[in-house]
Amino acid sequence: MSNRFTTRARGGLAAWPIAIVLAFGMVACGGGDGDDKPEASATSTKGSQSKPDPQEEKQGETLAELRGPSALFLKITEAQRDAGGFVTVSGDLKNDGDDTVNVPAQLSGNETEIIRNGKSLGGATLVDSKGKKRYYVLRDTEGRPLTTTKFPPLKAGESLPVFMQFPAPPADAAEVTLQLPMFTTGTIEISG
Repeated sequence: MSNRFTTRARGGLAAWPIAIVLAFGMVACGGGDGDDKPEASATSTKGSQSKPDPQEEKQGETLAELRGPSALFLKITEAQRDAGGFVTVSGDLKNDGDDTVNVPAQLSGNETEIIRNGKSLGGATLVDSKGKKRYYVLRDTEGRPLTTTKFPPLKAGESLPVFMQFPAPPADAAEVTLQLPMFTTGTIEISG
């Protein structure tokens, strides 16, 4: 095998994680064409006092609701197991308060490699209590976490779609606990 071929093959392998991040970024930022009919409103966890959002009717079922500092509210709407051996957790981060809020840097966790890449949800973990394992956010080949990054300040009532990718727990581990620094924990069910 020539040196030229192996160099080209390695370059292609290094591009895969970047392509995955870009693809999920497009999914997270993409929107419908407006022709969708709103679904029946999902029932939320008891005790939730989030202010109503017009987009909430268009989104799927609420899997978990996590409360954080400064009236931040994370609503998880999907935890999908993918064929590539990972789980993508998606939802909305909302400022449920009356003032503009900066997303805390502590959500990135405390690993130097992740912190170096700016604000993210890199501190999130999935805990499989049945299998007694903790799963950390995946990273690309350059150490960037496969999550939403670079958060703008959130104005009162504003929400932002977010995602996090983790290694997939075994197929029999359908229920896991999502943990995020400074937020309450929530149990979610993985589909797929």
